[in-house]
Amino acid sequence: MQVSQSEPLTFEKVWAMFQESGQRIKEIERLQQETSQQMKDTDRRMKETDRKIGELGNRFGELAEHLVAPSIRDKFNALDYHFSQTSQNIEMKDPAGSQNTVEIDILLENGDTAIAVEVKSKPAQRDIDQHIKRMEALRLAADRRRDTRKFRGAIAGAIFPESVKRYTLAAGFYVIEQTGDTVKITAPEGFTPREW
Repeated sequence: MQVSQSEPLTFEKVWAMFQESGQRIKEIERLQQETSQQMKDTDRRMKETDRKIGELGNRFGELAEHLVAPSIRDKFNALDYHFSQTSQNIEMKDPAGSQNTVEIDILLENGDTAIAVEVKSKPAQRDIDQHIKRMEALRLAADRRRDTRKFRGAIAGAIFPESVKRYTLAAGFYVIEQTGDTVKITAPEGFTPREW
């Protein structure tokens, strides 16, 4: 209710303005409650979407592993490794004493060497950094068992950005890329894999 400045202010007009203000406050409170509920619903939906995306990412990782695993031993054996054993999805307790576990997607082994392969649908720099830590943990666990084999690493990816590929090779890891229905190992001339 608007009052012109020329009209005298009466009790009835003040009371009407007060009631109108009360109605507006109630309407604002109702809108705030609706907004709050909508925000809660949106938050719940976003969490559900994040969960589904995480599951989808895991599925892509599983798919990438299934594409890499069947031919990876043959590809490395063509590089004179002569692996006799291939294992997948290995979990070992972190030898540094923490409660964490170290997960290895694919482990290729022979009497002299083992190569731990980390498989990602689209590797990123942080994946390579994490694999370095994984290799250090693997070496520590091997030392505790008096396992003197050489440990090397590889990163496999269905989609491998060029900058990440360079970073992977600079870290001393083989690059394993998807090519059609098989994989190829990238080890440029002069490449020396890092040993742990």
